Amino acid sequence: MSEPTGVIHDIGYRHYEGVRLGRAHAAVSLAVHSLRGVFGLGRTARSKIIPFLLAGVMMLPAVVSIAAMALIKQEVIGYTAYAVTMQAVLAIFLASQSPYAVAPDLRFRVLPLYLSRPVTLADYVGAKLAAMAVAMFLLLAVPLTVLFVGEVVIDLPGPAHTTAYLTGMAGAVVYAVLLSCLGVAIASFTPRRGLGVASVIAFYLLTSAVSTVVAATMESVNNYTAAAWAWMINPFFLVDAAVQVGIFGAAPAAPTTYPTGAGVAVTILILLGLIALSVTALILRYRKAAAR
Repeated sequence: MSEPTGVIHDIGYRHYEGVRLGRAHAAVSLAVHSLRGVFGLGRTARSKIIPFLLAGVMMLPAVVSIAAMALIKQEVIGYTAYAVTMQAVLAIFLASQSPYAVAPDLRFRVLPLYLSRPVTLADYVGAKLAAMAVAMFLLLAVPLTVLFVGEVVIDLPGPAHTTAYLTGMAGAVVYAVLLSCLGVAIASFTPRRGLGVASVIAFYLLTSAVSTVVAATMESVNNYTAAAWAWMINPFFLVDAAVQVGIFGAAPAAPTTYPTGAGVAVTILILLGLIALSVTALILRYRKAAAR
């Protein structure tokens, strides 16, 4: 009779008896983790160079404006024009960091692992969009706030531009939401970060060039109505026209006028439609990726 060969080892498996924090906590944790990653926190030192360098560049106009206000005692750069003036830097930040938010999970096909937990597909997409939107908002809101504090400390003649500052902050919220939705949606169509960066920056360059060329052409034939709509091809001018000018009555940041009257409502609908289209595309993209 042969001796038994099977052996049972006690390697210490136990049931989890701690507190289960649930779906909301998991989604918030994913958003915070993604936000830290956008700024390179918790990653290699090389990953921090681009986001913090671009954040520093975004601060330069505010610092220079404060110094100039102290000397000449007048406003140098408007709060509502800050995003349009610095749109190239914002676009580069969006192009360089959006792929990080989505590409690694697609490339390594770990999405089913996320969705095996209480996190749903909507939670996952919402967390990624929220992280990128908060990063874009901080990139724009911090210089605006520093500029406003500098203006108050210098005490320019006349009342402080509080309304303009608050309008700029409201615009910063919409800029962050729209740009994040567009950037993350475009970047999600490829698992390769390089292609994601190129796709987002190509989208910005294309919309910027087309809007400028078409607007200039329409103005050359004195068709200023068509020129005003041509500026709406650029997402930065679209937010400026729909929110800062259309809703809050600020001065246009573009070197021309925007659609007026019923055109304001149309620009707001276009803006909302772009956000809805981007979120829908993102959900469909991840639904397909999760099914693999």
